[in-house]
Amino acid sequence: MFGWEFPPHITGGLGTACFGMTKGLLKNGVQVLFVVPKAYGDESEEAVRLVNASDVTIDIRKTGQQDFWKDITYLEVNSSLVPYVGPEAFDNLIETGEAYYSETEESIFNARYTFSGKYGANLLEEVSRYALVGAQIASDSEFDLIHAHDWLTYPAGIAAKKASGKPLVVHMHATEFDRSGENVNQQVYDIERQGMEAADKVITVSNLTRNIVIDRYGINPDKVITVHNAVEPTDRNELLDVQKHVPEKIVTFLGRVTFQKGPEYFIEAAYKVLQRDPNVRFVMAGTGDLLEKMIRRVAQLRIATRFHFTGFLRGENVDRMFAMSDVYVMPSVSEPFGISPLEAMRSNVPVVISKQSGVAEVLQHALKVDFWDIDAMADAIYALLRYNSLSSVFSKYGAHEVENLKWENAARLIKDVYEKALEK
Repeated sequence: MFGWEFPPHITGGLGTACFGMTKGLLKNGVQVLFVVPKAYGDESEEAVRLVNASDVTIDIRKTGQQDFWKDITYLEVNSSLVPYVGPEAFDNLIETGEAYYSETEESIFNARYTFSGKYGANLLEEVSRYALVGAQIASDSEFDLIHAHDWLTYPAGIAAKKASGKPLVVHMHATEFDRSGENVNQQVYDIERQGMEAADKVITVSNLTRNIVIDRYGINPDKVITVHNAVEPTDRNELLDVQKHVPEKIVTFLGRVTFQKGPEYFIEAAYKVLQRDPNVRFVMAGTGDLLEKMIRRVAQLRIATRFHFTGFLRGENVDRMFAMSDVYVMPSVSEPFGISPLEAMRSNVPVVISKQSGVAEVLQHALKVDFWDIDAMADAIYALLRYNSLSSVFSKYGAHEVENLKWENAARLIKDVYEKALEK
């Protein structure tokens, strides 16, 4: 299994999902070798054997592997590939569209790369290098099937498939249309499409995402299967008892402060709620490219005394934030699934979610609004704050509903996908 992050070093829901999924697969009798670009040494290995890609030495000698190289020229996502091939080989690669290889046993690659494991300026460069590691690990390891998560690891999955001949399953947690709207990054879109075309099976986290994969990427519907995400169970006795230290009720947004997550709609709805009830505090927990713009908008609306920006929260701080919250809001513009509402409901917090989210397909006890309808969003928030009986019903039955959305059950469906892929 190729991932880009693993708890506790995460930037969003993908790492959390991978962790729950691997534990669920273990309960279903599936052993997982999990590869991450950079391991820090404190990741949980209770359900997986973790491989640090930064510790893998790439040594490509065999003719079959050399042949593979001429088939992965699509990985040249930018010129940052230059240092990793060598000047002679790179000139050859650019002129002929094929990678350098010879029939001899001499090593054309013998290198070890240190990955940052982050989402930074050299991301496409690292994705390319990660694919080389994918081929090497596939050559050195015993396994039945390859599972790659999101576009960052699709090239590694394809490389592993070409090097080993084993089936490939790719998992689509979010498409480029979710992240960027219609202003898609063509390189990322191409990698996503190539990954799904090369895969034997494609798992999508919702029917919403499945439709995008089929309609916008042209992927054969027969190989696209929806498996909804789940949430880690919590011992009801372990729910945190946290002191708020403020008398007002608290409404929380927790996620990346980006276009996809709809933070601006949360702020506009907050303004409308505060016109009706000034004794409410709103929290935006997270970081992202729209954070500064959101801070400025809060200042323009003159609601800064009732609005808090916490920055990125992880681990126990997320649980503490939910424990202090009276309402949780996920106003995503396009959310393939959305695990955070499940985490909030697990903590007995009633939720308001956008209809444009995959999690809306599986939740009954959540108030659902269109992300753009800030009046409806404000009404839903106000109702949950004002009417205790409504809040308690959604809190009680929501928590019960989430208890049945277990990774163990989702993993059973994923294992079924594996078995179908292996039948081919």
